Amino acid sequence: MLDILIKNASEIVTCSGSGPRIGDDLGRLDTLEGGDLGIREGKIVAIGDLNEDARQVINARGKTVLSGFVDCHTHLVFSGSREDEFALKVRGTDYLEILKEGGGILSTVRRTREATLSELVAAAGPRMRMASAYGTTTMEVKSGYGLDSANELKMLTAVRQLRGDDGMDLVPTFLGAHAVPPEFTNDRDAYVGRVAEMLDELQAHSVAEYCDVFVEEGAFSAGEARKILLKARDHGLKLKLHAAEFSDIGGVELGVELGASSIDHLDCISEQGIRQMADRGTVGVLLPGVPFHLMTGRYAPARKMVDAGVPIALATDFNPGSCPTLSMQMIIALACRYMKLTPAEALNASTINAAYALDRGDRIGSLEVGKQADIAILNIVNHRQLPYWFGMNLVDRVIKNGRTVN
Repeated sequence: MLDILIKNASEIVTCSGSGPRIGDDLGRLDTLEGGDLGIREGKIVAIGDLNEDARQVINARGKTVLSGFVDCHTHLVFSGSREDEFALKVRGTDYLEILKEGGGILSTVRRTREATLSELVAAAGPRMRMASAYGTTTMEVKSGYGLDSANELKMLTAVRQLRGDDGMDLVPTFLGAHAVPPEFTNDRDAYVGRVAEMLDELQAHSVAEYCDVFVEEGAFSAGEARKILLKARDHGLKLKLHAAEFSDIGGVELGVELGASSIDHLDCISEQGIRQMADRGTVGVLLPGVPFHLMTGRYAPARKMVDAGVPIALATDFNPGSCPTLSMQMIIALACRYMKLTPAEALNASTINAAYALDRGDRIGSLEVGKQADIAILNIVNHRQLPYWFGMNLVDRVIKNGRTVN
């Protein structure tokens, strides 16, 4: 007896594989037309022409069945919003200029420090459920709006509390090196040391799986990032980096050298950086919603990266300043239009490759027997319609861990 039997799907997109897809393989989808999928005890147990009894039968005629989206770079937990800065951006004010004037990240830091733990959880919960309604079943969530031990711990504790929701798996990342807080403006070295001390203090609470650093002009240098990331690795945390978003100052090379699970943004990545990521097999997480929202017109060179053999993933970078969207569907639409990815490439980048960016490719990101039953059923007849119908929610229902949640 199956728990759930999905019947008669117009298309089942499996995205199977034993590693992240690269090169020509990124554009290959494994699909089954008119097929069925069986779920038992939270796992996929069969795909094909199935006639077993089931407690719940879902008729997916005319619909596409695929893996739930894996949003492998978000800032889900914060307080406040920054629509006032959006008006400045429309008039041409540069993002880094806003940051220098005390806006940007530091604006959200002030509001997040003022919020209680319960207020952060109450604000993030509806966002998480909205992401689920758009087909996301796993999200990475960064801290980075606290910038001191108490408030970084508060953010990561909020993530831990939110992880109890059956509709979403959350992956916590410590981003104490997101910006230099105002109280350390005149002593950057002291703050780099303080981030290292935060790692000592957070270790006892086991609230983070990854450590990330924002390597950028106006944020942290590659040398500063090295000190923090080496300390994080000593504490058993896996590594990620924000790098080459507005300028290329060595973050990519550092991430490759230290064996980062992923390096994210990469709008300004160099040819050398592309070669190094390809040689090492480092996942590049591309975030097209950011240049779209900031109106920079500069998108990561996805085609060059794919052709060179870099495993690429897509994510929202959901945050209140540079990308306030939770829709992976919209990110796929942007990636096809502005990064020139094909629908198949964008879909693989949003599922199986994004799962590998979180070191979870063996459990999620594809529809294969034995994997976690994280599934999105879309109101489209084939995957090519996913980026074509943009700006609307195509989800019919979402299954998480073998349970219908939307």
